[in-house]
Amino acid sequence: MKEFDRLVGIFERLRAPGGCPWDAEQDHRSIAHNAIEEAYELAEAIDAGDAVHIREELGDLLLQVVFHSVIAKDQGEFTIIDVIDGLAEKLIYRHPHVFGNEEARDSGQVIKNWERLKKREKGKTHRESILEGIPEALPALLHARKIQSTVSRVGFDWKDPGGIVGKIREETDELGEALTGGDAGKIELEIGDLLFSVVNLARYLGLDPEAALRKTNRKFKKRFSKIEAEAKRRGVRLEDLTQGEMDAIWESAKHEEGG
Repeated sequence: MKEFDRLVGIFERLRAPGGCPWDAEQDHRSIAHNAIEEAYELAEAIDAGDAVHIREELGDLLLQVVFHSVIAKDQGEFTIIDVIDGLAEKLIYRHPHVFGNEEARDSGQVIKNWERLKKREKGKTHRESILEGIPEALPALLHARKIQSTVSRVGFDWKDPGGIVGKIREETDELGEALTGGDAGKIELEIGDLLFSVVNLARYLGLDPEAALRKTNRKFKKRFSKIEAEAKRRGVRLEDLTQGEMDAIWESAKHEEGG
């Protein structure tokens, strides 16, 4: 496709002699964090439902794929064609119910087949645990969700959401006991257990805990901005408002939002 070839050509020109000094200096490690940041910005655009922003962020994420591929070509590792061909082969291999003779009754069977086929792939057959392939560098909420999703596929899961809600209550009680005891290490562990259980509930209900928390973060920022605006209107410093005054403004903002 000429548009894609043009994009790759632009990157090759940027890294070539006489191109951009900054682009030419980069390697896989120096730009590794960019892909993570762009993925989060894409998720934010999707949450906002902004199609124009989604298109832009998809472009920024694609930029990272092309950038790494051109760096790899310069280092004699692989090319963007290798990346595309490898992905195409993987998709065909992991969808034998579409490109082969296997059958999949529903999406649950598709996922089970996907996991079974992944285990057979090069470099994955020696793994002693189904959890070994989950990157430790993932954000903690996403890491927890991946762990829970993986073990659920082999039947290690709750029977209903009520059981997870009960677990959350149990973990809340244990956190209260830890707070009474005053042991910082124990408190940290119990907070982790509570968060893990909340993530598990979101996962079980088919919700993304990261997206849910982002929405709450935005809601909090919006409501707190009302407190800041009121302080400014009164001509006082934010810290000069009493806790009661802040709470009253907060509840007013909450009421205006209907929740």
